[in-house]
Amino acid sequence: MTYYGEPTMPDYSIILWILCAICTVTGLSGLLLPLIPGAPVLFLGLLFGAWADNFHYVGVWTLLVLAGMTGLTYLVEFAASILGVKKFGGSRRAMAGAAIGGIVGLFLGIPGILLGPLFGAVIGELSLQRSLDEASRAGFGTVVGLAIGVAGKLAIGIAMVGLFLLVRFL
Repeated sequence: MTYYGEPTMPDYSIILWILCAICTVTGLSGLLLPLIPGAPVLFLGLLFGAWADNFHYVGVWTLLVLAGMTGLTYLVEFAASILGVKKFGGSRRAMAGAAIGGIVGLFLGIPGILLGPLFGAVIGELSLQRSLDEASRAGFGTVVGLAIGVAGKLAIGIAMVGLFLLVRFL
């Protein structure tokens, strides 16, 4: 029961907060799981949260920073996988093979997403007449790079939620 003068939350605001929670949890999960576009879904959840308060607390500037952080997750993932191959002695062809393997792996489900870049880097190195040992090191570098990329994406995602909560509640 509400009394005169007591602030109430409109029905649409409750729905938006529920959508915010669902998208935020799904987005954070998607930063770890390759089949869910984590960063955009996370941003969408935070956008729903800002909308629930009619953008009173979280405004345009905060949303622009969050959008930039969303884009940064892709840059971190890409850079980490390339640096991983390079750090373990992979050639440009191994890096290209890892990228092609990642794209092909998208169509093969979770195993393809995880193993595509590995096999792509190994095939790229073998195409240069490198030894299986050298090719395997480049493949391992891809896996290390992917792991570092996922950790970086997750760190940025948590920072996005932290920024949203900081602006919203302080």
